[in-house]
Amino acid sequence: MAENWIDRDDCDPIHILLVEDNAGDVFLTKKAFEAGRIDHKIQVAPDGESALSIIRMQEDYTSNDVPDLILLDMNLPRKNGKQILAEIKNDAEIKHIPVLMLTSSSAKNDICESYDLHVNGYIVKPSELSEFHRVVTAVENFWFDINTLPRRH
Repeated sequence: MAENWIDRDDCDPIHILLVEDNAGDVFLTKKAFEAGRIDHKIQVAPDGESALSIIRMQEDYTSNDVPDLILLDMNLPRKNGKQILAEIKNDAEIKHIPVLMLTSSSAKNDICESYDLHVNGYIVKPSELSEFHRVVTAVENFWFDINTLPRRH
């Protein structure tokens, strides 16, 4: 296997950064991943500024892992999801990190703008718990089984 790719048989848990300010959605996302089979660690950023500090390992987050995958809500305090996405994808040090927009917005404009900003996927949050579990299972299956992620720096 190439040196700059993750070997799923020989690595630490997948580090997921969940950028979400709604405590209920944080709870649902964590529960859905706990029901899955992927060894993971979820870190939560409640706003855009702290998300960027975590990703860049700045301020109080210098000992953190670089996320393997970012789940990003659209509507956040301090910086919204599109602003965060634009900063990530315009930064050579972190632009390789896959970002999935996980939001309640199904507006065509939001979807198109997110893809224009190079989002790796756009998921509208389901309202039903069983559907939420199905979405998380699909994310696990694609991003951690089928897809090959870049190695953490």
